[in-house]
Amino acid sequence: MGKHGKPSGKSAHDAPGSVVRARPLPVRSAVRLRRPVDIWHKPALSALVALAIPDLTLYALGRLDLILYTSAGAMCALYAHGLPYAARARTLPWVVLGMVASLGVALTAASLIASTALLVVCASLVAAAHKMVCDATRIGPPGNVILTFITASAFFVPQHLGQLPLHLALAFGTGVLAWLVCMAPALIRPQGPERIVVARALEAAAGLLRTEAGTGGAAPAGVAHARHAAAAAVNAAWHTLFLVPARTPDTAAARAGLERLLVRAESASGSTGLARGVAAPGAPYAAGFAGAEAERLGGWARELRGGRPLPEVALSAAQAEELAGVAAEAWGPRRPGPGHPRGVRAVLARLAPGAPLLPIGARVAVGCVLAGWASMAVGVGHPYWAVVTAASIYQANTTLSWQRALQRTLGNLLGLLLYTALLPLIHLGPLAMIALALACQLGAEATITRNYWLGSVWVTPMALLLTEFGSQVPATTLIADRWLDTVVGAAVGLACCVLVTNRRAADRIEVALERVAAAEAVASPLLREGAATGVDEAREIGWARDRLAGCLVELREAVEVAAGEWWQRAVPEERIVHAEQRGHRALAGLVRRLTAPALAA
Repeated sequence: MGKHGKPSGKSAHDAPGSVVRARPLPVRSAVRLRRPVDIWHKPALSALVALAIPDLTLYALGRLDLILYTSAGAMCALYAHGLPYAARARTLPWVVLGMVASLGVALTAASLIASTALLVVCASLVAAAHKMVCDATRIGPPGNVILTFITASAFFVPQHLGQLPLHLALAFGTGVLAWLVCMAPALIRPQGPERIVVARALEAAAGLLRTEAGTGGAAPAGVAHARHAAAAAVNAAWHTLFLVPARTPDTAAARAGLERLLVRAESASGSTGLARGVAAPGAPYAAGFAGAEAERLGGWARELRGGRPLPEVALSAAQAEELAGVAAEAWGPRRPGPGHPRGVRAVLARLAPGAPLLPIGARVAVGCVLAGWASMAVGVGHPYWAVVTAASIYQANTTLSWQRALQRTLGNLLGLLLYTALLPLIHLGPLAMIALALACQLGAEATITRNYWLGSVWVTPMALLLTEFGSQVPATTLIADRWLDTVVGAAVGLACCVLVTNRRAADRIEVALERVAAAEAVASPLLREGAATGVDEAREIGWARDRLAGCLVELREAVEVAAGEWWQRAVPEERIVHAEQRGHRALAGLVRRLTAPALAA
């Protein structure tokens, strides 16, 4: 249990914040349905097309036994749909190469290693690598799950070395197809992804305005949540716009219009809270004006989502100078401030010794190995599903992992019932099996953002159908093995999650608090002057604002991760509240230096 695995009883002389608390694990919130993600149909349709073309081709050739290898590349179509097309074009090849490399490791091991126990170890180490790399790169949904699902399956497929070139070529070829499918919408709506992310920022800012106007200036938990959501949405939108090149006048004009809308959203979210003292007297928002501004921001968001022309937005002179001056540089409209690692350096920093991802990687490796071995002990000959189940439940903290384990178990059980109900259709022949697999893929993407258990209901029969293509296994055996693997994988994986504590979760809060304090110290001298004048000063204020906003988002994420560890030091709540209040007050001040008097327009 490590240094935090001590009895919770402490003497009065112990250091503050060192008390260890055991937190309850929720059940009701784990199964509650949410609203679906706004772009769920994009990865769903992309994967459907990328899977259908090779599946039907293999059916025509009579080689459905190769469907696992074509699925490996086609499944890459699920990734990078939140990125602008230029960044997506660069990111998806890395996903495809990662998938092909992982598949190559798995097939080579399957060819050379006869011991099932050793194959479980290899699959578990690859699953841990998938988890850490996907989290470090922040690739987004579906994360490590698809990579681990395909790779873990391949570890237990009969194979010899002479087959590897063909199988890897199939995976690479369908990966190229997935790239083409994911890039095709750029021909119709080339600014679609950045329009959506800016629309989300506008909607979050409008939600914050409505929340604060409805509370009469109080600061309940709902306002804090809305403020964090607005800051995170604006921060994510700026990072997305960083990735948009402006190689032609048309693309530059489109990006500039989105920048102006995002500045307006940031102005709204940074200038709220007048009644609480977050904004100084004279700030542009009065209580009666908040509703009108929220309606305006919501209307702009609807125009962006509907593909209509960008609306005209009024900006202050300082904002216009910042955007006009910095847009002339090669970095784009809002260059990240100095000292912020980007690209490969940022990924390596997240994987460095002492990084918070390392305990999660250890959990995945240990949990998958033990789950696979336990599955073997109960008589499952190919325990890859136990490895996949254990790998899929590991989230940022114990509470989220518990919820995922519960969701996975419930979803797989219902999925097995669905598969049993579909057996008469499955027996109609290969073409019916292909149609059902594609339907299940579409159903999984349509429902998984509402709740993971609901998506798992569709994922389970799709996975079983892929198994059916490669080898004929009696349905009763297949269902029994899958159920045993699910229960064993979830139980053992969750036990390892509880036992292998993330001792760095509380330390991450301390680091985040220090970063917020440092960012606030940089911002303080800039708050003592009036409205920004000149491009250089506007750029400096913009950097300080970006740095402080990013640090506040990181602090809130660190708090949520630590709060979800069931056995962890007490969170320094007073320090966190104080730091967030001071940070948002400073952020509002920086925004006012750039926005006044734009919002009066």
